[in-house]
Amino acid sequence: MSPLPRPPLLKRVPPGVWMVLVWCAVTAYTIVIEELPGWSRWSFLFDSQGNNPPRWPQLAVAFVMVLCAALPRRRPLAALALLLAGTIVSAVALGVKDIPLLQFLAVDIALCFIAATRSRRTSVTAAVMALVVLLGYAVARVLLGMPIETSTVLIVALTTVIVWLIGNSIHQSHQHAETLRAQAADRAITAERLRIARELHDMVAHSIGIIAIQAGVGSRIIDTQPAEARNALSAIEATSRETLSGLRRMLGALRRSGPGEEARPAPLDPAPGLADVDRLAARTRDAGVRVDVRWHGEPRQLPAEIDLSAFRIIQEAVTNVVRHAGTGHCRVSIGHQDDEVSVEVVDDGRGGAVEGTGYGIAGMRERVGLLHGHFTAGPRPEGGFRVAARLPVPTGIR
Repeated sequence: MSPLPRPPLLKRVPPGVWMVLVWCAVTAYTIVIEELPGWSRWSFLFDSQGNNPPRWPQLAVAFVMVLCAALPRRRPLAALALLLAGTIVSAVALGVKDIPLLQFLAVDIALCFIAATRSRRTSVTAAVMALVVLLGYAVARVLLGMPIETSTVLIVALTTVIVWLIGNSIHQSHQHAETLRAQAADRAITAERLRIARELHDMVAHSIGIIAIQAGVGSRIIDTQPAEARNALSAIEATSRETLSGLRRMLGALRRSGPGEEARPAPLDPAPGLADVDRLAARTRDAGVRVDVRWHGEPRQLPAEIDLSAFRIIQEAVTNVVRHAGTGHCRVSIGHQDDEVSVEVVDDGRGGAVEGTGYGIAGMRERVGLLHGHFTAGPRPEGGFRVAARLPVPTGIR
């Protein structure tokens, strides 16, 4: 098994490390590039004239605060508070009029990360903390008679709001994607349940119908025609065994292994298809209904879902003939064309309404709809009932 590819560098480095690196970079930039009032460049290390107290201890304290802010990941608000305190201490140590935009960049990074990964309440609280500290620093300088640049304060505050909006948009995008994935999973589960329900209905309804008719025939002739009654009982046994095998196959496919265990899929028999129609006709004939199967066109290999659906439609339609039509004969026609396969089940019984309390017609229509085919069912003008379906075959299946 090949190893998984390593994530990009931006994702391998924790956000706290980026925050510390950015703070160090902008602090060094301010010291080296800017002309700080009251002292020359690098004089924070040692002031030979003794006019200004050394400021490196304050920067060291600020660095420790920022470093501590990068450590706790489960308490983002406490980490942000430490980062804000370190930013204020470094601004005082550098003697700048206001907190410049670059000096506040580390806070913006932390705020964006909190807004993108934490709840709305936590992110709003973090944004308020940052704005209160920023504006409070400016108000404190005004009250102490120190100069400030209003435009700088407004730009830094506006940038903080924009950064929070960006992080909040990322958070909403992630939530939307999770919602879509959950909805897709729910739809897949629902579709699978419907498929299982259709399979169970088609399989059990047909088998129980055959068994009921055979049992009724056997009970009526058991005294006068014991040989025929024995045949009916044999047909009941064979149908019951086949149905039980199908149920075991379906339940085995649904079975899941327990926690910590490897999946052990149950051996599955091949799903039925049009090749099993003759066997279906023979079993139905034993129940007293003769099925005349007619093939049109050259039979060919079909995709599994089309082959299974065509068989299940025929099975359900024949089951309805056995249970409701009140006739001893029906005709099944199967046609293979270049771009579709068609099935038709026609009987000359009593007919009946299309819509009822059962799920047979609805299940057949749903099967055809899922395959983008065409389905019709209803009484015939000359008597009886007709079920017809056309299932498109994908291009290249010949």
